[in-house]
Amino acid sequence: MDMLLEEELIDLMTFCLQNPQSPDIEEKKKRITEIGGEIFMDGGIDAMENFFFVLKNRISEEIGKDPSIFKPLWNGFSDEWKH
Repeated sequence: MDMLLEEELIDLMTFCLQNPQSPDIEEKKKRITEIGGEIFMDGGIDAMENFFFVLKNRISEEIGKDPSIFKPLWNGFSDEWKH
């Protein structure tokens, strides 16, 4: 499951970064938030940190853009995650 969520997040974030004016952005951000909740429920804050580390590395290398702007979408799942 983790691998599928990772790939889905990469696709969603890459799309958002490459198509910032798309009318689909809000729907994609909503799904990013939902996946963040699933990750938190499954593994807590450590899982969220680990996922984002991998996402940042892969997306930064693949398209040269930083997905950190999406970290705030996962705010609210834990008091420790404040971005």
